[in-house]
Amino acid sequence: MTGTTARRTVASIAVSAALACSTACTGAGGPAGSGEPTGPTRPAASSASAPPSSRPPALTGPAARALRAVERATGRAGSARVESTTVVGRELSLAAEGALGWDDGLTGTLTITYTGGTTAETMRRLGTTAMEARYRPDAYYARMGDEFAQRLDGRHWIKYGYEDLEDLDGGAGAGFADRMRNTTPHQTVKLLLSAGDVREVGEETTRGRRTTHWSGTVGGATGQTVDIWVDDRDLLVKKVERGRTKTGELTQTAYYSDYGVTVSAERPPAADTADFKELLASQGR
Repeated sequence: MTGTTARRTVASIAVSAALACSTACTGAGGPAGSGEPTGPTRPAASSASAPPSSRPPALTGPAARALRAVERATGRAGSARVESTTVVGRELSLAAEGALGWDDGLTGTLTITYTGGTTAETMRRLGTTAMEARYRPDAYYARMGDEFAQRLDGRHWIKYGYEDLEDLDGGAGAGFADRMRNTTPHQTVKLLLSAGDVREVGEETTRGRRTTHWSGTVGGATGQTVDIWVDDRDLLVKKVERGRTKTGELTQTAYYSDYGVTVSAERPPAADTADFKELLASQGR
């Protein structure tokens, strides 16, 4: 493999890892005020980012009071254990597990496993079937496998600065920074509060706990939906987001538990870390 080909391969892998780490956290919904739907998979735009004239009326009444209580309780909890699965058409499916905190920006660690899709096949051929992702307020770090490290002077980690990802080719990274700051459970509730058709579906048992199921459409004509299941402490137990993308349907299901858990996300050693921005610059991108 020539030096140019090797650099392109490394950059391609790095981009794939960036998309996986981002998708594992952000699901289908863009943050409020982010404008056009963000990220490489281009989820359907949420009504939270629609022009004022097209937004649904603010939610009022018992449903609004109930969901605002959930938003407050979940926000105050500060952290939780997370298990999630994400499917993006035929492009990617993955599972993630770990703990995330949101007291001072997004922090935490997830183990992300590729379970299917064309991106997963590419990563498997290069010896990477799973990675560790560490999320910090200004960047996240992905630990690749030993085979990838051999292509990168022995370094295992890639640093992705959120602001650097904004300039990803074709605008695919537009809004990354805001997305990563708005991926916590209480932000999901805030997104649901922007829906004009929120309804209480009923009581259900979710992972052995009695929960209330709420549902709403946040993408208007595009059909992006958010469903949450809330326990008697006003804490999210489960969420499901669905939306349409250029590469197919996107669905993310997440379960939350152990609220208030201690979260760790140490910065990896600098000598074992490559910067994503420098990787792209090395091949002229």
